[in-house]
Amino acid sequence: MKKITALLLFFIFVTSAFAQDYVGMRGADICSRNKQNRTSFINPADLSPNTPRHSYDVLNYKLNLDIYNCFKTAVKSFTGSEIITFRVDSTLNSIQMNAVNASIVVDSVRLNGGAILAFTQNSNVLSITLDRTYNVNEVVNIYLRYHHNNISDGSFNVTSSGFVFTDCEPEGAREWFPCWDKPSDKATFDITVKVPSNVKIGSNGRLADSTAAADTIWYRWISRDPLPTYLAVLTGKVGYNLDIVWWHKLSNPADSIPIRLYYSTGENIAPTKNAIGNMTTIFSQLFGEHPFEKNGFAAVSNYGGGMENQTLTTISPSWSSVTSLISHEYAHQWFGDMITCGTWADLWLNEGFATYCEALYLEQISGYSSYKSNIVGDANGYLGGNPGWPIYNPSWAITTPPSGTLFNGPITYYKGSCVLHMLRYTIGDSLFFAALKAYATDTVNFKMKCAVTDDFTAKFSSVAGQDLIWFIDQWVKQPNHPQYQNTYGISNLGGGNWRVSFKAYQTLSNTTFHKMPIVLKISFTTGSDTLIRVMNDVNNQQYVFNFNRQPTSLAFDPNNDIVLKTATLTVGVNEIEAGIPEKYSLSQNYPNPFNPSTEISYGLPKNSFVTLKVYDLTGKLVSTLVSEQKAAGKYRVEWNASDFPSGAYFYTINASDYSETKRMILVK
Repeated sequence: MKKITALLLFFIFVTSAFAQDYVGMRGADICSRNKQNRTSFINPADLSPNTPRHSYDVLNYKLNLDIYNCFKTAVKSFTGSEIITFRVDSTLNSIQMNAVNASIVVDSVRLNGGAILAFTQNSNVLSITLDRTYNVNEVVNIYLRYHHNNISDGSFNVTSSGFVFTDCEPEGAREWFPCWDKPSDKATFDITVKVPSNVKIGSNGRLADSTAAADTIWYRWISRDPLPTYLAVLTGKVGYNLDIVWWHKLSNPADSIPIRLYYSTGENIAPTKNAIGNMTTIFSQLFGEHPFEKNGFAAVSNYGGGMENQTLTTISPSWSSVTSLISHEYAHQWFGDMITCGTWADLWLNEGFATYCEALYLEQISGYSSYKSNIVGDANGYLGGNPGWPIYNPSWAITTPPSGTLFNGPITYYKGSCVLHMLRYTIGDSLFFAALKAYATDTVNFKMKCAVTDDFTAKFSSVAGQDLIWFIDQWVKQPNHPQYQNTYGISNLGGGNWRVSFKAYQTLSNTTFHKMPIVLKISFTTGSDTLIRVMNDVNNQQYVFNFNRQPTSLAFDPNNDIVLKTATLTVGVNEIEAGIPEKYSLSQNYPNPFNPSTEISYGLPKNSFVTLKVYDLTGKLVSTLVSEQKAAGKYRVEWNASDFPSGAYFYTINASDYSETKRMILVK
């Protein structure tokens, strides 16, 4: 905002469970299930360097809503007015906004304090003709009067138990107020609501004032910090209870912010109340100080999970789920709210991060083993439910996919979390946490703004001092995961010397080759194990290690750092044979003819840089089997020609000043 049984829960709506704690479920499970089940009548500030831009930029929404009768008689109809302040980004004489016809009826539009404006509302789009042509950087104020129909739309909700609450992700804000409803458009909010005097209602930002008269109270909430429309919220209830935890800032302990906890009588808020201060401190230390002027949680009965509305998260009454649901949703205040995905294609920057923060919080309070257990659970959730699409789909930036696809648990949540874990493994803890904090505290590009995947990649690359495009491209922009079929062999070279050869091979089924650093653990008859870390940057890559004691076994990725993978390891296959040849050699492949695989052997009398390449009859290079420095020795390499047509092929070796070519036949 894992196991197989947890994955099934993504698709099961169990109303009776909503009033209980989600025993055994993680925050990502609960968040994903809730958002996938969201129903709607619609198809489902300043920007970072690559965030899409619009013809105008909304600066502020000022809403005045009369929802008094929603609490009194449980109707879903209300009246409202709205002042929209926007800055012109490209010359225009009309604007379009989102307003779902079934939910919202716009009654009138005019310039604020000025002329009446013509408008139409068709196909869920509000088109407004301005009084003149406006130029870039001009600021315009438009005043609208509208009403909400007595209809259940999933975005503005009224329950018989006295709750009124909004729930907007991904594009439900357009069902309770006219707006430009895309995540890249962040604006401040000023919301006044009229409710009965026995109602407490929370919203974004700070409570500026509340005015009571007879049986009525007006609450006014003002958000200092901009937010996207899907994070705008109203949550209220007759007889709501309110507790406040004051968190003292790290930068100035004399200053503090309120964390407001809204709950119904009988709910046990003690676990969250006791933990939230420490959680705020932990996340502030990791990602920069808590960014907002207030925060809070509001529990809604029969609500199916959590929704990270800026500074007021909506949750099910699961206050004891501190290490799962609460930590997941609260982490969103940094990743999703403070920094918002620039498009829905970049949603993993919200949900993958929040899921990863569940593990980080566990690491801070319980140690690395708890963190790693959580990450392995995420990996199992992905591997057990992978639908086969990438995390990042560029088309989603244009056309929002159905909620069941956008909020897919195995992809958006679990795989996103595991990608961050593997990025940490790839660049190391020091650089990873430095880059994460630099990303979250970058006030020029990201803080209180939006980010897209390429922005995140550029920031991490800059801080890490290395180009990480390759990492994000293969793990985020490509589907699936590597499937390793590795082999190794042990050779006695004589004289107390031994050689271990290892070949890293990926089958490349429905995905690209995944370049990754890999760790090998070699055990011996005497002494301690040896850990070796190498970069696997081409497929069929072979490594040779020499020792003066007897190896007994080799383990690939012994700590399961590459958590998104399947892997087999064949023991006893010697890619390098004993002995050093007297001269360079290239043997005829075997078998020949072959289908689909054949083996090619070659010998090196001394250390050499070797290339072994395969060409078709036209001389076109079709495969590079070897391109690296090799120690002196005898080698075997396999060529799998499953993806190539029948026919004659040539293979050529070049090593030092030696070159030779041979012919082979593929018959299918």
